[in-house]
Amino acid sequence: MARPRRIVLVRHGESTGNVDDTVYEREPDHALALTARGRQQAEETGKRLREVFGRERVSVYVSPYRRTHETLRAFHLDHELIRVREEPRLREQDWGNWQDRDDVRLQKSYRDAYGHFFYRFAQGESGADVYDRVGNFLESLFRSFEAPDHPPNVLLVTHGLAMRLFCMRWFHWTVAEFESLSNPGNAEMRMLVLGDDGKYTLDRPFERWRDPEPYGITG
Repeated sequence: MARPRRIVLVRHGESTGNVDDTVYEREPDHALALTARGRQQAEETGKRLREVFGRERVSVYVSPYRRTHETLRAFHLDHELIRVREEPRLREQDWGNWQDRDDVRLQKSYRDAYGHFFYRFAQGESGADVYDRVGNFLESLFRSFEAPDHPPNVLLVTHGLAMRLFCMRWFHWTVAEFESLSNPGNAEMRMLVLGDDGKYTLDRPFERWRDPEPYGITG
């Protein structure tokens, strides 16, 4: 199995929805574009990625949303060194179709009280639902490592929740641990690095907004 040396996860740059939540009432979530600041953030992250990857090949998976595709484009990676696949399982959490701002704000308050992992948005998904599809993608990713010519790098261009849930699934974090973690910032990256012992470690932790509150011994 040709396991990659690095698995890099990047959140999309700042989008129009990050600066104006009324835009969800007029445009579909998947169609929201990056702001000028978001493109600049992505370009800065792209500089670092090009330094990390050098002239090595990269297997890229990108969420089907406009803002993730625009983020990937702004990285300016060498097209001769990358293979790109759109991966719907890495999409944003579904909060329903046309979103009323006040209703979403109310549901977010319910989610904060109920728990980010288990609360399901009306006509949308829970964090647990996203966990299931991210876990399903991870199984496909593992199977891809069986190819003897698999690139030494994997890049996932996705969303903050999906990044946290990918790491939760990979490192077997508990729900309580997940609930304590904050989203990464726009265009922030996290990198899983393969060590000499054959295990992956996270290059830096996610910030915590509270201490984990486990129910039992698994915490």
